[in-house]
Amino acid sequence: MLSVTCKTAIKAVVILASKIDTDNKASIKEIADDINGSEHTVGKLLQKLVKANVIKSSKGPTGGFYINSKQMQIAIIKIIEAIDGDEVFKECGLGLSTCSSKRPCPIHNDYKKVRDQFEQFYKNKTVADLCKTVNNGSGFLV
Repeated sequence: MLSVTCKTAIKAVVILASKIDTDNKASIKEIADDINGSEHTVGKLLQKLVKANVIKSSKGPTGGFYINSKQMQIAIIKIIEAIDGDEVFKECGLGLSTCSSKRPCPIHNDYKKVRDQFEQFYKNKTVADLCKTVNNGSGFLV
């Protein structure tokens, strides 16, 4: 359901979150290397995330991207909305433009349940939740 770019954005934010205790800012290249992503793609999505106030950035020789403690509590759905929009939680499972409860596609009712659970999951999971598993070694990004 999520685009590759959105998944890359989530990984990038988690990487930044895992570095919060070091007070170091990360460059586009560092983040791209850490998640095996394209520097071009990572650079564009980081700009979108800064604009959506999911992460911060600073310019200059000691500049880079970082996350603060308040942003650690952001729900993952905010990253999804910044990159893919909220339509991912409204679209038809078969891609029909006219699918609705009044005119359902063959999988509408089952797909709607799964899609709603998927949305709820991302509303409840925070950046800190994902970061915790990476930092304790029980979760991996690459």
